[in-house]
Amino acid sequence: MLMRIRTVTMLGLALITVAACSGSAATAAPSNYKLTLIQGVAGDPFYVTMACGAQAEATAEGVTLNITGGNKWDATVQKPVIDSVTAAKPDGVMVAPDDSKALLAPLKAMSDAGIKVTFVDTSLDDKSFAVSSIATDNLAGGTLAATTLAKLINDKGTVLVVNVDPGISTTDARVQGFNDEMKKHPNITVLDIQYTHDDPTAATTITTSTLAAHPDLAGVFATNVQNAEGVATGLKQASNTVVKTIAFDAGPKQIEDLNAGIVQGLIAQDPYGIGVAGVQQTVLALKGQATTKTIQTTLAALTKDNVNDAAMQKYLYKATCS
Repeated sequence: MLMRIRTVTMLGLALITVAACSGSAATAAPSNYKLTLIQGVAGDPFYVTMACGAQAEATAEGVTLNITGGNKWDATVQKPVIDSVTAAKPDGVMVAPDDSKALLAPLKAMSDAGIKVTFVDTSLDDKSFAVSSIATDNLAGGTLAATTLAKLINDKGTVLVVNVDPGISTTDARVQGFNDEMKKHPNITVLDIQYTHDDPTAATTITTSTLAAHPDLAGVFATNVQNAEGVATGLKQASNTVVKTIAFDAGPKQIEDLNAGIVQGLIAQDPYGIGVAGVQQTVLALKGQATTKTIQTTLAALTKDNVNDAAMQKYLYKATCS
């Protein structure tokens, strides 16, 4: 198996990106393969952008792509979607599991039905049956968030982590990277993690109540789009311009808040690239060619000073593909 590997250094963080593998074909040229992308949650700018990348690559590959997803981040909501897709019998599925354990059975059943399964963004604890697992280096992203926030608050004070739910591979890794790095900063106290169930209203409530309980609050780390929006709303409602916020993701609302100075930094991923790679790896598997089992895509720290730079435009999420 041949692969091309390049190292990208961005903001002091070395990342490995893996190009599509080549290998000897085990089957004839593909027919019009039917693929499905199951988003972690429909309508989220991260997954909208991923779908844009997947659709562009599907068109280039000459395959058909269907896009679906639940209306909220919840394994009990996503499971019926997975079961429905399995019943429809597409050739391959790219899926962002909402829970790293709870969705093992339905996704294993999908694979056992002969459908090629690729994990995009999130994954399961058991990745053995997936043709590929494609995601940001979320542990490194959490580390980058911690070092950036520590610098913003002059390496002292109390900080809050606002997360989705435990048991999500990506956000769990972000929190781990953040907490591990903060242990190196003895003058910073990290409060008990708060969970929102991916509800921005809950993130707003948590932010305002924490401000009331901890007037010395210096910083907040929000682990995804919905939490970032809720934290920003809470700070605006409190007319607070002192607390520094670092958030994961770079949806249109996050960019607006960054430019307005409500959020000071965004750890942005490349969901478009994840969508492209998801289709590429799934099609390779369907052709009987070698795939890359693990692919980590790049990320960047966006600030008000660099958000308009040409090099950063690939990290801005889309509300629509047009």
